[in-house]
Amino acid sequence: MREYWLKHPDTEQYLKTWFDTAMNSDWKTPNEVKQTYINASILKDSRIVFNIKGNSYRMDAKFNYEKQWIFIRFIGTHSEYEKIDANTI
Repeated sequence: MREYWLKHPDTEQYLKTWFDTAMNSDWKTPNEVKQTYINASILKDSRIVFNIKGNSYRMDAKFNYEKQWIFIRFIGTHSEYEKIDANTI
């Protein structure tokens, strides 16, 4: 995430806020994540797409709820996101 916001400084505070929220949460299911991030999109295979900076950017994350791990699979602009398969990246 840090690498991304260094290249795109307008995302820094948004990504830091997301990180702080994620680190202080104990999400056990995708629905619990959705309660925190209402506009997030739940995908298959424990993936969730988050809108960053008013949907100017998107972040695809894969969750391991049992171990409380989150793997960031993609961060990019909305138009870059449209060019990927969020279920497989």
